[in-house]
Amino acid sequence: MGGGPKVPYPKHVWSPAGGWYTQPSNWKANTAVFMGVILGISALTWKLSAEREVRYKMPEPDRFYPSR
Repeated sequence: MGGGPKVPYPKHVWSPAGGWYTQPSNWKANTAVFMGVILGISALTWKLSAEREVRYKMPEPDRFYPSR
């Protein structure tokens, strides 16, 4: 059920995505670092958006709104 052996491919071809059958040994660390970068950029964007927010009618003091 494995579908047979891997297909031969040219070894001289370079690909920025890693080429055929790639599985870098440090993929978990790379993923963790990239997720940290994404979360950091998202947090900074959220903070900047909340600082620049303009409301003409403020919600009641006990109500939740995301930028509070």
